[in-house]
Parts: sequence; C-alpha cells; structure tokens
Amino acid sequence: MREAIARLSPGYFALVMATGIVSIGLRDVGFIAASRVLMWTAIAAYATLLVLYLARAIAFRHEVLADLRNPAAAFAYFTVVAGTDVLGVRLAQEGLHAPAVILFCFGTALWFVFGYVLPWQVLMTRDGQPILARTNGTWFVWAVASQSLAIVMTQWAPLLGAEAARWAGVLAVLAWAVGVILYAVIGVLVLLRIVQFGITPAQFDPSYWVSMGALAIAVVAGAGIVGMAPTPMVDAVRPLMAATVAVFWTFCAWLVPLLVGAGVWRHLVHRVPLRYEAALWSMVFPLGMFAVASIAMGRTDALPMVEQIGQVALIVAVVAWALVFVGMLQRIGSVLWRTLGFRA
Repeated sequence: MREAIARLSPGYFALVMATGIVSIGLRDVGFIAASRVLMWTAIAAYATLLVLYLARAIAFRHEVLADLRNPAAAFAYFTVVAGTDVLGVRLAQEGLHAPAVILFCFGTALWFVFGYVLPWQVLMTRDGQPILARTNGTWFVWAVASQSLAIVMTQWAPLLGAEAARWAGVLAVLAWAVGVILYAVIGVLVLLRIVQFGITPAQFDPSYWVSMGALAIAVVAGAGIVGMAPTPMVDAVRPLMAATVAVFWTFCAWLVPLLVGAGVWRHLVHRVPLRYEAALWSMVFPLGMFAVASIAMGRTDALPMVEQIGQVALIVAVVAWALVFVGMLQRIGSVLWRTLGFRA
C-alpha cells in the first residue's frame, strides 16, 4: 500500500475529469439516473484522491518534489484544477450550488497558484537533461485547466451581481484566451520534440489524447462565453469566439482518426501491451469532452449531424469509461490483496 501511494500518478485526477464529463454528457442526452450515478462516483473519487494526494505529500515529500520538477510529470498536476472545475460544473447543473461554489473558489485559486508555480519549477530547474525531449501529452492539461476555469466563470456569472458578473466575464475571456495560446505553444513544443528526438511506441501513451480534449473543452468554453449575458469584455470578443468555436471543433474531429491510428501503431503494430494505467483516464476525458462539445455545438448552431456525431462519441466514451473503470478496480483489488497477504 505504501508503494502504491508513493508511486501515485500526479495525473490521477483525470479520473474525476473523465467521470465528471461523461456524467455531464449523459445528462445532456437525458440519461439522468446514469448521470447521477457517475456524478456520485466522481465525488467519491475526488474525496479519495484528495486524501491520497495529501498522504503522499506528507509521507513521500521527496517523490512529490521530484514530480514537481520533472517536465514529464509536473503538468499532470493540472488535472487537480480541471477535475475540481468539472465536478463543480456538474454539481451546479444538479442545483447543488453551495458545494459547487466551494469547488469553483478552490479551482480558481489552484489555477492561479499552479499556473505560475509549476511552469517555474519545470522551466527554471536544470538536471542536465533537455526539457524539450521530455514534453508529452500531459503538457496539454495546462490548457485544459485554463479552459475549465473559463467554463466555471460562465456557470458562476448568473449567480453573481451585475458588477461581479462583469469581472466574471473578464476572467472567463482571460482564461479562454490563455488556454488557446497555451495550446498553440504546447502543440509546437510537442511537435518539435517528435521531430527532433522522435517518439517510441511505448512513449506515445494515452495522455496524447489530451491534445484533442484541450480543443474540445475550448469549444465548450467558447460557446459558453458567447452565451453569457452582455458585458463589455464578452461583447468585445463574442464575434471572434463564435467563429473560432466551429474551427476548433473541426480540428478536433480531424485529430480523432489520427489518434486512433496512433493507438493501432502502438498496440497492434508494435505490440505494446494494453493494460490498465492511470494515463488511460486522460484518453477517456477527451472522448467525453468531444461528445459534450459536439452535442452542445449541434444544438446551439442547429447542426443535427454534429449532434449525432456527439451522441455516437458519447457511446464510445461510456464504453471506454466502463472498461477503464473495471481495469482500475482490478488494480485496486490487486494492491489490497497483496497488502492483506503481507499482513497475514
């Protein structure tokens, strides 16, 4: 058990992200009961992971500090921000505004802290190895966290007074713009890494699916900002966002076959074993996010074909979630069995 906590992935809050977004998708298509089951599953996972992360920070401080300074692992901690925001949005949809606001405040504070501390730790720490060679799909979670904050602001604004709502509009646009720019910069860095250093099938793990999920959440965030009540900042960018949302969605759709092909190349061509790992949740989240983005865009812009694509993507996301969840339960059972066996 101690070994499992010591080796706990910094990106395990992708479990909350994936469960929360699939819950939102099921709610959007009318499967309320199933959506609530996943909502409570996300709540339980969130509480459990908070305890485990705190236990790891106390008992294995050196391992946590090593992750924070490791370019290949540090940005995965942004899953804490995104997971907090996604769960808060789902609770707000359920009418649980008090806990949702607490999560919104916590997620906003984490975004500001992590947004400056983590990149500083990574970029200013030198261990003799090139940083560019260790860029990977987890870097895109930084952009996801920014877009999740933008969505939080669109949910929060109607609950605030007029003056506070104007500031929420400013922060929503700021977070959306930062997320888009970060996506572009990270995309260039990851591409340069692949061109200069190459990438092996084993290195092309499921976290690279976040490259699609980061754009899909930008679609949802942008559509939410376009639908916000008029404020000076929102009105200034509304036409731009309305246009870019459609462009981002089409690029998401283009990325899906590319990522599927990369999975075939990894597992079927090069025989990399497909077994449970925490990074698989970073694949489930983009699938669910693409489904929610497609359904939202299809309904908002009266595009039935796009909505149907979203419904099919949601079925895929639900199946993927169930398979990965079963794999996680088997892994947890294996750890508990070994722990009980050692105690006996």
